[in-house]
Amino acid sequence: MSKQSKPDAGSAAAETTPDCPRCLKPLPLCICDSVTAIDNRISLLILQHPQEQDRALGTARLTALHFKNAVVKIGLSWPSLSRALGRPVADPSRWAVLYLGSAKVADLQTDREVVAIDRKGEIEDHQRAILKDIEGIVLLDGTWSQAKALWWRNAWMLKCQRVILGPSRPSRYGRLRREPRRDGLSTIEAAAMLLSTLEKRPDIAETLHGSFERMLARYREAQHVLPELAAKPKPEAGLPPP
Repeated sequence: MSKQSKPDAGSAAAETTPDCPRCLKPLPLCICDSVTAIDNRISLLILQHPQEQDRALGTARLTALHFKNAVVKIGLSWPSLSRALGRPVADPSRWAVLYLGSAKVADLQTDREVVAIDRKGEIEDHQRAILKDIEGIVLLDGTWSQAKALWWRNAWMLKCQRVILGPSRPSRYGRLRREPRRDGLSTIEAAAMLLSTLEKRPDIAETLHGSFERMLARYREAQHVLPELAAKPKPEAGLPPP
């Protein structure tokens, strides 16, 4: 019978490091003291896949902390938008779900960065009118496969307006977390792009991008002194160099 291996010191240190009760990140990675509250008109619902709870680099809870009108739910499926949100929703069609799937803004004839598409993945007519009426946003927090699982497990999302993004620059994650597509963004970047565009408030993007940059800077600093909390990323197979 083989001897049970002893946990290494790094793993033990990571397990004993206390978490921030607000953002749930290890305290050395917490930036809650610099979070600025935003009074948002458009509601935000973040649905996080249960396996996506990355304490160190995840941005779902940090994103929600910024907004007075935001909810984070962890799970795989909910019977309706109202149940997921925790309050009645009169008209789900006035909510938008960000789900890229196989659709790309680059393949559509538009210069918009936020684009409403139909069930066939084609651009909707009357973009300005559709986006103007949006009263809530649903973001799917997880890897590409996890986001796909959330999309397919929640049929009520088909009652909502589907939107996709065509960012002008790649994610600020850079090499810390590689995306399989150039238009893949972190949850906080997607929220910044959507709400600042739909509410016509550049300050929302500035605030969220500032927090994200501080979070990434804190993580990079921790890589040198607390590698057990901020491991250097491993190369992912099949992804092109940045």
